[in-house]
Amino acid sequence: MPSVTLRAFAKINLSLRVKDARPDGFHEVQTILQAVDLVDRIRIEARRGPFAIRCDVPGVPLDRTNLVWKAAHLLWQAAGRDGEPHGVLVTLEKHIPMQAGLGGGSSDAAAALIGLRRVLKLPVPDDRMFAIAAQLGSDVPYFLVGGTAIGLGRGEEVYPLEDLPRLWVVLAIPPFGVSTRDAYGWLDEARKRGREDFSSGYTEKSSRPLFRPFPHSPLANDLEVPVIQRHPFIGALKRQLAERGALMAAMSGSGSAVFGVFESQRRAVAAVRSVKKGGARVVAARFLPRRRSLPVNA
Repeated sequence: MPSVTLRAFAKINLSLRVKDARPDGFHEVQTILQAVDLVDRIRIEARRGPFAIRCDVPGVPLDRTNLVWKAAHLLWQAAGRDGEPHGVLVTLEKHIPMQAGLGGGSSDAAAALIGLRRVLKLPVPDDRMFAIAAQLGSDVPYFLVGGTAIGLGRGEEVYPLEDLPRLWVVLAIPPFGVSTRDAYGWLDEARKRGREDFSSGYTEKSSRPLFRPFPHSPLANDLEVPVIQRHPFIGALKRQLAERGALMAAMSGSGSAVFGVFESQRRAVAAVRSVKKGGARVVAARFLPRRRSLPVNA
């Protein structure tokens, strides 16, 4: 029976600018995304019986609420198949934490689309794959692109950028998650009160154009301040990374993860060792260029 194992990589948001909510409830965004080599592994194997997901990590749903399950359902429909998807088992080996702003669930779904199409030999063209990805979630199309990219619309319009150098990144992941819905709600509340304040935005220790692909749109994460107001520990982790020499330090996406970018492995490893964790998981990773961040056989 055919099978394939794929890598589902994490992402960080080097920038996330958020406009007001749209009539459909989503927000218009401009985000700069970067793949990093913290990865989940996904094994997809053909077998007799109903579609199923297997994962040993507590809290990961194994039913229809999982984005991988939804991806299988939409892909099955797009291929013109009747009924529910069947004949395949998906095993998730999770390393990307949930509700951390690192895109783990979205990345798993994108990898599943690629692997399921291959294993089940479903005749779904690439443009339809991107449409399905956009149905699944705002971040999912990015994970079919990888590398350095800009996301527009609600994030689903993805355009590749020139890959940044293979810098090192330290990820500090608190022992709690942040709901994306909550983070955007807190931002909306702050704007309604007229108390929007991004003065504690990014810490950058480099004046080079490295982190400014758009010189007229400075890097910032508009969700950072309202989230840190509710979770000061996130701000503390960010400050520690800046104090340990990060070129830039910021919250990724809607949190709860914080990242610090370093020019060398030595500095990144030193930061991992010296950050006062307080229950946080702190790991060093590296920027991934496009050719190495797309899901491939592992």
